[in-house]
This record gives sequence, C-alpha cells and structure tokens, in this order.
Amino acid sequence: MNLELSEEQEAVRRLARAFTEREVSPYAADWDRAESVDRAIVKKLGDVGFLGLTVPEEYGGSGGDHLSYALVTEELGRGDSAVRGIVSVSLGLVAKTVAAWGTEEQKRSWLPRLCSGEALGCFGLTEPGTGSDAAALTTRAVREGDAYVITGSKMFITNGTWADVVLLFARTDPATPGHRGISAFLVPADAPALTRREVHGKLGLRGQATAELALDGVRVPASAMLGPEGKGFSVAMSALAKGRMSVAAGCVGIAQAALDAAVSYAGQREQFGKPIAHHQLVQELIADISVDVDAARLLTWRVADLIDRGRPFATEASTAKLFASEAAVRAASNALQVHGGYGYIDEYPAGKLLRDARVMTLYEGTSQIQKLLIGRARTGVSAF
Repeated sequence: MNLELSEEQEAVRRLARAFTEREVSPYAADWDRAESVDRAIVKKLGDVGFLGLTVPEEYGGSGGDHLSYALVTEELGRGDSAVRGIVSVSLGLVAKTVAAWGTEEQKRSWLPRLCSGEALGCFGLTEPGTGSDAAALTTRAVREGDAYVITGSKMFITNGTWADVVLLFARTDPATPGHRGISAFLVPADAPALTRREVHGKLGLRGQATAELALDGVRVPASAMLGPEGKGFSVAMSALAKGRMSVAAGCVGIAQAALDAAVSYAGQREQFGKPIAHHQLVQELIADISVDVDAARLLTWRVADLIDRGRPFATEASTAKLFASEAAVRAASNALQVHGGYGYIDEYPAGKLLRDARVMTLYEGTSQIQKLLIGRARTGVSAF
C-alpha cells in the first residue's frame, strides 16, 4: 500500500477541509445546543459532490475511490460528527447498497437524487428489541398479489425524520428462523401508514435527526424489493462492512479534532508561570492522542485500499472500527483533561467531542460485536 496520497486525493482532502471549516465547524456548537443541524447542509453536501462519492457517474455520482471517501468523512467528523453521519448513512449505507444490489430501474430512480442531495436515505435495520442480534428482527412483510404489506417498528434510525427513502429490512418468510427469512426493501418515507418520531435527549450526535419508525401496514410494490427475496441479511451485512470504514474515518476526525483542541489550549493556558504545554504530563496526554490518531487513520486507510483493490476487507473493517471508535473516546477524554475545568463546559469543544465519540463504540456494531467478528475470523470458530 502506497501511503502517499495522489494529487486527486489531496485535492479532495483540501476541498473537504475547506468545506468543513466554512459550512460545518462554525455552527457545530449551536446545532448541538439546538439538537438540530440546519437542513440546508444536505443540499450543500450534494452540490460539492460528497453525497455521490464512489457512485458511478452514469447514475449521478461523483465517482472517486474509497480512500477519497474516507478522507471526506474524516474531515466532516472533525467538524461535526452529526453532519458526517448524514453522509455515512445516506451515501455509505443506502446509495452504495442500491448501486451494488439494485435493479437498473432502482438505480435510475434513486441514485441521482441521493447523490445530488435532492433526496436523503436512512437505513432501517435496528428495532426496539433487536440491536446486535439483527437477525432476530420481527418487522414483517407479507406478500399480497404484486405488493408487500409491511408491519413493524425501527429504532435509532439516523436521518429517519429527514429521509425520502428507507432501506428497510423485514421478515418475508416467518417459517424460516434467523437471517434466511429476511428481505430488503426500498420504502418511500412518505408512504401512507409510515410514521416517524424524532428521538431527543441523546448524549451525543444531538444535532443529528435520529428517529423511531412505525409501519402499520405500509404497502409497497414487489419491485421495491432490493436484491433477491430472503437475501436481505446479506444486503445489510455487506452495507455495514463498508459502513464500518466510514465510522472509523469519522472517529479519526473526532480524534484529530481532540488533538487540535488540546494542542491549541495547551499553548495558550498558563499555570505555574508558563503555558501548560511545557509540563511533561500534559505533553504525555497530547502524545497519547497523537498516537491514537495516527494508528486509527492507518487502519482506516488499509480498509479503503483493500476495497479499492477488490480484496476481502470485512475483518480489517471491524478492526479499524473497533480501534478507531475506542481511540476517539480516549482522545476526547484526554483532550478534556488537558482543558481541565474548562473542558466541562460547551464554550470549548472537548465535551462535545467526548459525547459524540461515545456512541461510535455502539452503533454499526458494538465494540464487543467487532471483537467477536475478529475472533471468529482469526480462529475459524463461530461465537454465535
């Protein structure tokens, strides 16, 4: 793997950094306090091409490789992980999955709108009673002639109240237990009998539109099924494997923001007659953050390189997601420690970074699930 970025990748990184510093970072604290990101950011993300990265240009995408995508999500994560989540879900989990599994009609119908920001997607897998045990989902899709009628509920759905399409997973064969009876559907979010309720009071990612979905007999045509019937769990897992790279990249952004904040504050704050950057134990905190940033970034870049070369990457994605999410928590906690008491108020970014980092160890596969996946891959022994 060549660790030197190409000219195109450097240009993408500069574009993402400039966009974040202009359109995201100045507003992150206000969005966090208001528990709502300005929805105008979606169109801006589409206009600059960030919602179409890696999607073929013939379907309205902006092309590019997965390392460029990782660079963009890192920069957005450095500015506000609530904004990074909009891209990671609508592009990373929905648009890329439509591009990989969709019929020509589904691609032509949804991808140009998703890539431009005209439409937004959400990923309807998690349910109130099923988190890590996704194969135990209970949402039902019953065939009625040339349509399916879907009943059930979903929980903690990022973009849920903003989305125009739900990539939804439901059980089409109740007689088949586990993952084999699950299918995937593209459900218009304005479908009759689909209601959405935003979840408030979150610890972190407060600006992100997180929702509970209720489906009370939602009718969709059979053509809304994404991929073969009964293969929905494979659709979901393929999406999440790549999605873990995006989460890892966002965690690198959080950790980098923590490093930037700690270094800046340590150079300005004086104690015992000199800036605290002169004190060795403060330098130790900053050094620990720096090492975590570099290690997480390299693990994430490895995943992007494997995807772009068409190589297996699932275990490496779990490794990157596990390390980067835990590293982001450590980095933000260390940055807060550097800030002392000022780190505990939202005038400074350390507290928000820590709150945003904490959920990264939970969604798209908890740290414990990543360890099970890595352990199973290394030993060949299933933990399930």
